[in-house]
Amino acid sequence: MSVRGRLWLAACGWLCAAACQAAPDFGAERASGDARYASAWVLAGADNQRLPFAVVDKRDARIYVFEAGGRLVGASAALLGAAPGDFAVGDMTGRAPASLTPAERTTPAGRFASEPGRNDKGEEIVWIDYAASLAIHRLRPAPAQERRAARLASPSPDDNRISAGCVVVPVAFYETVVAPTLGSGRGVVYVLPESRPVHSMFGALELSLLVD
Repeated sequence: MSVRGRLWLAACGWLCAAACQAAPDFGAERASGDARYASAWVLAGADNQRLPFAVVDKRDARIYVFEAGGRLVGASAALLGAAPGDFAVGDMTGRAPASLTPAERTTPAGRFASEPGRNDKGEEIVWIDYAASLAIHRLRPAPAQERRAARLASPSPDDNRISAGCVVVPVAFYETVVAPTLGSGRGVVYVLPESRPVHSMFGALELSLLVD
């Protein structure tokens, strides 16, 4: 077996053991198996580097925000990129979100170092990927036909795909959960994939650490 193959097996074994041992505190919050696995993985390897973190479950259209130690601060439905897919546009330099084609309006999966900031209108947001113009932000006024508030309130995740790629949350959730946690300093945001198993994303992250 190749060196890379042995590293991959070692990573998979570590992941299985780590996910079983770590215990994020979701309290009474409903959460998918993917979200629970991801948060356990983060805590088991201290991948969040003692920073607050969030898990964005695209399949369930929900966001979970945690303290550094793994206690859930809050969870909410979220609006996500209108187009399915786990990869960002290749080059967003100089492009406005409004210029994206329908197929380009994705919320990319991955591990992102987040930081608070402001958009071009001076609104406080949390940058997920500044270069790609991706952020977590409050629900904003939008054309009535987009029904953004109704989509957030809907019990189904099937109608939550409407943004240009950003993670959009209710105003109250942003101000009481996101702003005090991720909006006060550096953090880590994990956006779970929707086109492949969640384990593959975290396996790739672990393998990259072993190879590097």
